[in-house]
Formats: sequence, C-alpha cells, structure tokens
Amino acid sequence: MEAKHDIIDLNDIIKLVNGFYAKVQHDELIGPIFNDVIKEWEPHLQKMYAFWNAVLFGVPGFTGNPFARHAPLPIEQAHFDRWLVLFNETVGTLFAGEVADQAKKKAETMALMFLSKLQHMRGCPAKVIV
Repeated sequence: MEAKHDIIDLNDIIKLVNGFYAKVQHDELIGPIFNDVIKEWEPHLQKMYAFWNAVLFGVPGFTGNPFARHAPLPIEQAHFDRWLVLFNETVGTLFAGEVADQAKKKAETMALMFLSKLQHMRGCPAKVIV
C-alpha cells in the first residue's frame, strides 16, 4: 500500500476533485441535486480545479460566485453535512498532511458560511424571535 502524501500541486487537486465528485454523482442524497444542475461535468470539474488551486495555493485563475450558484438549489443542513462527509472522506483516503487538513477546514468553513447565508436569505425558520 502506497503511503499517503500531502496535497502539493494541481495534479493532487485534480485527483481530489475527481475523486470527490465521483462520489457526489453517485450519492443518494446530494447526487440528484448536482446531477440535475450539472449537465456537462467537465467544465464544472475544470472550474473546481481552479477554485481549489486558488483556495489552497493562492493561484489565480478562478472566477465566479460559488454562493450565487448554490443559493437557488434545494439544499439544507443535511446536504451540507453529507457534502462535508464525502469531501473529508475523499481527502482522508487520498492524502495526509498540513494542506490536506487545511482543505478539510476550508471546506467546513465554506459549508458553514453557505448554510448560514442560505438560512439568513430564507428567513431561517429555526430562529426563534422573542
């Protein structure tokens, strides 16, 4: 069995993104949401390579507004939880190290931020106003 190494370059990001989205596409909870919206996976994957390359290594090249793309989707806490499980599982299976840990933390921060913004935008029925 090959020892895991840290995420060190774009090739590793490609490996991570491809592995992650392969799981997403077949997942019973979040797969249908992604598959309904993404008809051509290759352009989406290319965008995700650029996104994670920017997030983890500061490499310019990503353009877009990820929150705006997700805001209209029928996603809730359970979807973000599943997304994180699949992401962390993929990172942990493929990599070990400081950047791999950072990728997990950044994904968690993004999921929390997106969920918070969505709840705020939708009026968050879980909020109790006294």
